[in-house]
Amino acid sequence: MKTLTSLAVTAWLTLTAPHSLADEPPRSGQLVFDRAVELVIGHYHDTSALERFGAVVKQEIAVAPIRADTPRIRVNEAIDRVLASLGASHTGRFQPDTIAYFELADIFRFAIRNDLRRLFPPDGEVSYPGIGMIVQPANGALFVSDVYDGSPAARAGMLVGDEVLSVDGAPYHEIASFRDKIGRSVDMRIRRSAGAQPVTIKIAVERLRPLRTFEKAIEDSVTVSERNGKRIGYVRLWTLSAPDGLDIVARELADGRLKDADGLVVDLRGRWGGGPSDAAELLVGDTPTFRLIQRDGEATLANMRWRRPVIAIIDEGARSGLELFAYALKTNGIPLVGARTAGALLAGRAYLLPDDSLLEVAVSDAVIGDDVRLEGRGVEPDIPVAFSLPYAAGRDPQRDAALEQMGRILTGG
Repeated sequence: MKTLTSLAVTAWLTLTAPHSLADEPPRSGQLVFDRAVELVIGHYHDTSALERFGAVVKQEIAVAPIRADTPRIRVNEAIDRVLASLGASHTGRFQPDTIAYFELADIFRFAIRNDLRRLFPPDGEVSYPGIGMIVQPANGALFVSDVYDGSPAARAGMLVGDEVLSVDGAPYHEIASFRDKIGRSVDMRIRRSAGAQPVTIKIAVERLRPLRTFEKAIEDSVTVSERNGKRIGYVRLWTLSAPDGLDIVARELADGRLKDADGLVVDLRGRWGGGPSDAAELLVGDTPTFRLIQRDGEATLANMRWRRPVIAIIDEGARSGLELFAYALKTNGIPLVGARTAGALLAGRAYLLPDDSLLEVAVSDAVIGDDVRLEGRGVEPDIPVAFSLPYAAGRDPQRDAALEQMGRILTGG
């Protein structure tokens, strides 16, 4: 969710003036649908697209009239179609029965600050019951696509590529499968290889706070491996939206587990973007590492710059601020391994709809330099490596290729 400077995070600061259409789409009388249309017309960054958008809205209303009593599934489908007609990133609707809803609510917490205590009582802290993994459909089944480092799913041994069959004997649902089960364990039935007998894994359910979960995942992703006498560090940037995410990496590079690494593999295959536009300067900037030292000798890291070899891993999970990070690395000669990034580089802002679903609207275009746009294009890897999700059993050819390439760089091979 993940943004010109912080794409998914600071875009809520962009308050665009409402636009008007000569022939404004008619109102349907359905509050959620009409409000979604109104917000797009009032805030979408490209006014030239609004005439086409309005035509799609009219078509949706005409084909099967939308009224106050229209079934929710029909309203949902209509909203999805009119938003899809814009063909833009950072534009979509997110329902409270999805992990993305909670993660984006935390990322855009300032934009919805007046509703946080109502939505997430009693303290307004965004959280959800979960185990720290993401699934996606493929070939008519559900497969684990991400396991957050340090999460209950990771501790239980869930692997990317596992086919998810059921949770406590019922079909898997991102939120509903774990609701009212915090502090307990669930039995997740999975299949690890095609045609294999299912196995059951017991996983603890926790109350997950999205941005804190990402910070923990970044911290717990750090590893150091040795190849031919050289130490290769690895860290995964799940998002740049977590307040302490980059600081965690900087501390690990300056004084932590990555301090003595000869080379670094930074994994940009994240969930959401966000973050500052100059985030990549941590690895390619010209300013020196800088510390503030108090009279008692205690030092505070103020600025960190890594000066040793770097390789980055990218795929469609590198979007928004992470995509800008990848572009900055590539233009500085850092090799990129994996697959093309998402091509999702607009600035989004979040709005609550009357049913408390979350609407993200692309409120600003994003241009790098004078005329470079990554929206719809993405960043291509220097070393393409394919990845097949179903039954991967935790194998990661993109990471393996990055480590192998770093080994060659460090040994001159």
